[in-house]
Amino acid sequence: MSIQRRKTKVVKIGNVCIGGRHPVAVQGMTKTPTADIQSTLRQISELQAAGAEIVRLAVEGPEDARALRSIKQSSPLPLVADIHFNWRLAIAAIESGVDKIRLNPGNIYRSREVSDIARAAKSARIPIRVGLNSGSVRSRAAGKSAQSKGLIALMAESALRYIRLLEKNAFYDIVVSLKASGIPDTLAAYRRMSRLCDYPFHLGLTATGPSSGGVVKSSIAIGALLLDGIGDTIRISLTDTPFEEIRVARDILEAVGARTFGPQIVSCPTCGRCGVDLVKIVNELSRKIAALPLKKKGPALRVAVMGCVVNGPGEAREADIGIAFGKGEGLIFKSGKPFKKVSAGASVEALLKEAQKIG
Repeated sequence: MSIQRRKTKVVKIGNVCIGGRHPVAVQGMTKTPTADIQSTLRQISELQAAGAEIVRLAVEGPEDARALRSIKQSSPLPLVADIHFNWRLAIAAIESGVDKIRLNPGNIYRSREVSDIARAAKSARIPIRVGLNSGSVRSRAAGKSAQSKGLIALMAESALRYIRLLEKNAFYDIVVSLKASGIPDTLAAYRRMSRLCDYPFHLGLTATGPSSGGVVKSSIAIGALLLDGIGDTIRISLTDTPFEEIRVARDILEAVGARTFGPQIVSCPTCGRCGVDLVKIVNELSRKIAALPLKKKGPALRVAVMGCVVNGPGEAREADIGIAFGKGEGLIFKSGKPFKKVSAGASVEALLKEAQKIG
């Protein structure tokens, strides 16, 4: 299935372009105090190694904003400054050389302050993300007639008002996000906004809860939007390590066919018919094949590992290389044809050997 991407403007964040026909970019966020320059740089390097392409940093005070200058000089990834409440920190972050600013319309909303930030960002030639969170939008609307509106309408209206304010200052280098903690609200907000503007979208949920549930919620919501063709960069928010967030982001993008990051392994869930320790075999193969210096990493290399003869031969034939196991041994298929039998213990090395020839 080919996904028909939503047509958007293109925005450049450092050396990464999002929107238009550019790949959906993977974004991470550091969880170190930004003022701790060395710890933050270490985490940024680790995030890059995990697959992040853009990194966001929390800026809570002037010390954080000043630290951004040193971090920028050594960072391997474009930097996004996450700003809340204090508009002067956005100006300071821009002066420190960041590649993008995130503003929250729920807590930085005065016209003069937003205009000053827009002028500074335009001068520095960096974009601004209009980053709404459902909780802060509700708080901002509290006690006003807007409170009677539904959350989705409130979020879209708030985003549009902010966009118009930026455009009034001749600023058009804009990215938009409308994050809620629930799946239906998140889907409705992004889908509604997709009909109201052509700026690229940053996808995500906020406050997703414990990691396991957060993975499920993020996968459903972000996956559904990506399949709709909506979304230009994603950040997974989990109560977990930033590296787990990157892993999940990449898994989601691969699952919907938006991007590929390496060989794809198709494996069965096992049942009473399985005569080998398939879980052990798949885990070992997954770990080792990811480390191979293959020429091609992507859809051209599809590996099937199946535990019995029910679906095994069919799946193995459809893959570039595959194996269908019986009792203690398996039949390797290569380019859709039976190739040779191997024992379960020798199967991983045999598959890796053939993968290197194909890849």
